[in-house]
Amino acid sequence: MDMKVQKKKLGMKERYRALTRDLGWEPSYRTKDELYPYVKYEGIRIHDWEKWEDPFRLTMDAYWKYQAEKERKFYAIIDAHAQNNGHLHITDARYLSALKIFLQAISPGEYCAHKGFARVGREFAGVGTQVACQMQAIDEIRHAQTQIHAMSNYNRYYDGFHAFADARDRIWYTSVARSFFDDAMSAGPFEFMIAIGFSFEYVLTNLLFVPFMSGAAYNGDMATVTFGFSAQSDEARHMTLGLECIKFMLEQDPENLPIVQAWIDKWFWRGFRVLGLVSTMMDYMLPKRVMSWREAFEIYGIENGGALFRDLARYGIRPPKGWEDAGKAIDHMSHQLMLGLYQWSFGTAFHSWIPSDEDMDWLSAKYPTTFDKYYRPRWNHIKKLAAEGKQYKNFGLAKLCQCCQLPTVFTEPDDPTLICHRETVYKGETYHFCSDGCQSVFEDEPEKYIQAWLPMPALFREQQGDIAAWMDWVSLRDGFDNGDYDGSRDQKHFKEWREIATSNR
Repeated sequence: MDMKVQKKKLGMKERYRALTRDLGWEPSYRTKDELYPYVKYEGIRIHDWEKWEDPFRLTMDAYWKYQAEKERKFYAIIDAHAQNNGHLHITDARYLSALKIFLQAISPGEYCAHKGFARVGREFAGVGTQVACQMQAIDEIRHAQTQIHAMSNYNRYYDGFHAFADARDRIWYTSVARSFFDDAMSAGPFEFMIAIGFSFEYVLTNLLFVPFMSGAAYNGDMATVTFGFSAQSDEARHMTLGLECIKFMLEQDPENLPIVQAWIDKWFWRGFRVLGLVSTMMDYMLPKRVMSWREAFEIYGIENGGALFRDLARYGIRPPKGWEDAGKAIDHMSHQLMLGLYQWSFGTAFHSWIPSDEDMDWLSAKYPTTFDKYYRPRWNHIKKLAAEGKQYKNFGLAKLCQCCQLPTVFTEPDDPTLICHRETVYKGETYHFCSDGCQSVFEDEPEKYIQAWLPMPALFREQQGDIAAWMDWVSLRDGFDNGDYDGSRDQKHFKEWREIATSNR
């Protein structure tokens, strides 16, 4: 009598291989060059795709189960937040300015990253890389969705949340993040991996997510904190993927080194400029602050980033070209950009305000060698004008950097009293830049950056400087979504609702 033999269960490694590496097959009626036309497009030489080490090490079934559990927890907390009037549990409505910038500038970037990884997952020839990129593509669209869901709770009660998609494409400060992601998506597959997988995910994510999510917790925003917890484990896997891609390219062929180094130089500086917006959130927009931008950069930029580049030195990689200039800028970047955001606040979809004396004392303690010398006098002058009824506004046209698209408000690396301005003449046209880093990026690929769509020049060219028409186009409600926080509807409503919630009225 035959005995029924129990079928042997596959171990984790065997299941992983069956559900990833064994998905590949040898094409029979098309060549690999036809199937993967962009693999050689950038000059990167790959000799053996099997050498790729899969950093995710998750089978698809485990991945679905893991993500489904996180989704259930996330939406349970979001529901609880909505039912318990979580919009009143924040410190005060000033905090929402940071949230609005994040929603307008970063959340659409997550969606771009989703599209980019889906494309790269198709364009890479190795099965391991394809599966890893497809998983990350799913993560990124999930992040975009959950961020929007987490923050949309506030849209019922406060101004400035209703048209973030229009803001992403049409407002001058959100175009900074937009241009970063558009640039990455229009690059080849390997450069995309350096831009998003390495620069944004590995080098910059800690500077973006850790202080921001900590700030959300400090200010009572449990909806955003919940999103952060939900996404953070994904981000750890993404960082590993970006670093693995770097090592894979460098181990495959020594000829890849100069190409990879040039991409690291470019995308470090591009990412650093995007972080300019984050620096203003940390130093100015959180009523209760976790740490200053300077402290965050010292931990996550100088210490962690420095250790990373020391690790990569064995491959011949050196710190990126703009590394020293970034270090010199950390005492100034948040103050210079915030002064810009304040004076051009008519064109923003969030509120701004003059820092209180208490806020300025905090900034003075965090920036002991620079704030009182260079920036407190400017804020005091603006405060004096406001007291005289002469609010400090600049309705002029901000000169935007052709590369990063930020206003050219930053100073020379070694002289904080002198505006840094660079120019390049290309095909008879003069292009302007905020730094040596941005000028260098442009001069390496001028044909790409001369096509950049800059919102402010476009406003004056296409709408003849009609600011009201521009506001309609951006879906910006003048006086409601922008302007000073003091006297705004957000301030008034928050105060009224908080009083009702904490009294017997």
